[in-house]
Amino acid sequence: MDNLIGLGLYTPAEAGRLLHIPPAKISRWLRGHEIGGVHYAPLWTSQIDLEDGHTYLGFRDLMEARVVDKFIGLGMSAQRVRAAIALAREVLGDDRPLSTNRFRTDGRDIFLNVVEADEQGREREKLLNLFKRQYEFKQFIDPLLKTIGFDNRGAPLQWWPIGKRGHIVVDPNRAFGQPIVNETSVPTAVLDAAGRQEGVAAAARLYDVPPAAIKRAMQFESDLQPRASA
Repeated sequence: MDNLIGLGLYTPAEAGRLLHIPPAKISRWLRGHEIGGVHYAPLWTSQIDLEDGHTYLGFRDLMEARVVDKFIGLGMSAQRVRAAIALAREVLGDDRPLSTNRFRTDGRDIFLNVVEADEQGREREKLLNLFKRQYEFKQFIDPLLKTIGFDNRGAPLQWWPIGKRGHIVVDPNRAFGQPIVNETSVPTAVLDAAGRQEGVAAAARLYDVPPAAIKRAMQFESDLQPRASA
């Protein structure tokens, strides 16, 4: 792929570190796998294909994997999630529907948030149960969506992995999608390394950022380590 700007680029290991998901699981979702002679197709196709035989994720794939992990963690099978993705593609016309802001779950079924207009033109939000193909009134909100900024079409633009108050953002248009402190464009991994090697004050001068940015980066990277190695 000639132009990765605005797409983001992550290996399964990098994605797993950010999402706290085993990289092997992410690879299975994107490449498919075989168990007991039975082949399981990929859940979706990655945005990124560098034609080198390796698996990569774009920013929307990162968001897709985050939601898939949530659904499977609630006890849904990968096959059920795959069926939901296929049905949602049909309804939304989007190849990566799980990365949009249209999904909800109650832990048993997967719903698609839709807006319908009545005969008077009044719009009303409802939920389409993707498995029963029937509408149900909206009664819950997936907390995963609260940390994502969406465009007016419902596609993800930015992800705030520890919430906006944490000042850490993952934005495919900045630093190739690596996590950064919002007031800088320097990856948290770089600021963290500088802070540990040079000290907070010296690192802040070196990268011309506030000392608070160094501290936030160091805390964020530190918080990733135990979960990544668990």
